[in-house]
Amino acid sequence: MIGRFGKGMSDKEMVLAIKNGDEAAIARAMQKYSKLLWSIAGAVLINAASEQEIEECVADVFIYLWQNPDKYDAGKGTLSSWLSVIARTKAIDRYRKIAAKREVAMEDDIPAQGFDMLTELVKKDDKKLLFSCLGCLEETEREIIERRYFYGQKPKEIAVAVNLSVKQVENRLYHAKQKLCKLMNERGVD
Repeated sequence: MIGRFGKGMSDKEMVLAIKNGDEAAIARAMQKYSKLLWSIAGAVLINAASEQEIEECVADVFIYLWQNPDKYDAGKGTLSSWLSVIARTKAIDRYRKIAAKREVAMEDDIPAQGFDMLTELVKKDDKKLLFSCLGCLEETEREIIERRYFYGQKPKEIAVAVNLSVKQVENRLYHAKQKLCKLMNERGVD
């Protein structure tokens, strides 16, 4: 090991030190993994959240590590992999909260930035129906539609965020739009 918290510290040693309340160990983890976790959270939250929200998401990961170091199992993978999964999960949760807030704002006819792309195509009276129909889609389809048309993300950005290939995103986007149109037509909207 190179120094107490040098580059040679293993994942097990770092987690054990964190379990023992060693603040230098959590600081080392933050130094070592912040950029990785930032890129993961940023990929999910791109165009949907501010930099501050991405920072808060990454901070939440380290708070989770500090409060739950015993949940890390070195036998199942590296600390960076475990933290990456936590970062992605927390970013998805944050994304859903942001989307829910924007959906409520839209349903209440409070102007919401970012919703112009799809909702400008739908009459004001039909917005609630649109959101109702979106709720009928499969979760991944709904997320892809929201990311593409509400937040203006490109298929490549969406692919990273939802862990699919670009081609799969494009296919799901096409099929989700078809389903959405069919649902809207069934409910009397052309």
